[in-house]
Amino acid sequence: MKLRRIVRHLFTTIWSARRAFPGATLTAIERTIRECEQTHRGQIRFVVEHSLDLVDLLHGVTARDRAIEAFAHLRIWDTEHNNGVLIYLLLADKRVEILADRGVHARVGSQGWDPIGHEMERAFRNGDFGQGVIRGIRAVGEHLGRHYPSDRSRADELPDRPVVL
Repeated sequence: MKLRRIVRHLFTTIWSARRAFPGATLTAIERTIRECEQTHRGQIRFVVEHSLDLVDLLHGVTARDRAIEAFAHLRIWDTEHNNGVLIYLLLADKRVEILADRGVHARVGSQGWDPIGHEMERAFRNGDFGQGVIRGIRAVGEHLGRHYPSDRSRADELPDRPVVL
């Protein structure tokens, strides 16, 4: 099992990420985030990382570990209402982690995020990367809309453009 994961990571390159998420798909994801954020005061970021390096694999680094690092590095926690959400995909594992800042996580919790992540993972296993992410963003946006409805004075606190690592 561990050897299979190492091989998968060694052969999942940045080009794999660009094939799964070409420019037009990244633009569509960005547009979906922007449109979705018009309906609530939350902030959504999408990050795809093609694979982990060998040292991280040998040390047992998981998708969740990397998502936590990305959450901090991209300062998703730094929103006025503590309502930032990261959708992180580790492409080599086709593993999704949805992390939310403490304000929104207290209202939605894992029971709200986990089904979205599992549905996205199903789409990715079928090769449906772009629409899988877009459906996931919309589902996250529904939770944010319920708990942080738009008050028309929304400032875009975080960039909408997806990040490819």
